[in-house]
Parts: sequence; C-alpha cells; structure tokens
Amino acid sequence: MADVLTPKQRRYCMSRIRGSGNLETELRMISLFRQNKIAGWRRKWPLMGRPDFVFPASRVAVFVDGCFWHGCPKHYTEPKNNRAFWKRKLDANRARDRQVNRELRRKGWRVVRIWEHDLRRQNPRCIILLKKFLRT
Repeated sequence: MADVLTPKQRRYCMSRIRGSGNLETELRMISLFRQNKIAGWRRKWPLMGRPDFVFPASRVAVFVDGCFWHGCPKHYTEPKNNRAFWKRKLDANRARDRQVNRELRRKGWRVVRIWEHDLRRQNPRCIILLKKFLRT
C-alpha cells in the first residue's frame, strides 16, 4: 500500500516519535539483579554512552545491547528493504560502541556489554560475568 503522506510529511511525523529505551530488557536485568542479590546499581547515571546500569562504587558500566540494533552475530537478520541504510546505521552503532568502550576504559571504568538474548536464558551467563567484574 502506498504512503498517503509526502516524504516531507512522513519525515516530520517520524521525527516526533521518541523512544522509551529498552524498558523490557532493563526490567529483566533488574529482576536478575534482585534474584542474585546484586546491589549498588544505578540507572540513568550521567556517563558517556549512557549505560543502562552503573555500579559507581566498583566503576562498572553495564550496557544491554539489543540483538537487532547492535548486530548480534547469533540473532541479527538483515532487513530486506533499504539494506544500504541499515548497514550504515548498524556499522555506525558498532563504531560508537567501540568508541564508548575505549573512552570509558580510558577514564578508569570497566565496561560490561550484555546481549539482549543472554537475558532470556534460565541461568544467564551474564550474571556470572557481572559478579566477576564487581569482585575485582
């Protein structure tokens, strides 16, 4: 079905839409923190790259990366339409992730990146990894 709006109108409409973040994955992560008695985390901490969770006392920044938006090697499926756009977009996302990792590490933070699919497992390996980072 053809779009009833002009490209300019569609661009304006789409520019008004604001994301609410990855609330479902963040709630799942909070649930895992509570189940595993992991304390000391904060959300919306003013830090470069806007980590999903920060453990200020341990200087650990946790990012929960969506499988689509960050190009998960296991679950990413390339869109059929507008491939060039999506390739540029995801390449830019990955480059930004690497830059944020480098900058935070340079400032003395430890960075933990967790794939969205890791939160779906019964016994997520990400909790073991996170506990290791918090101990050291």
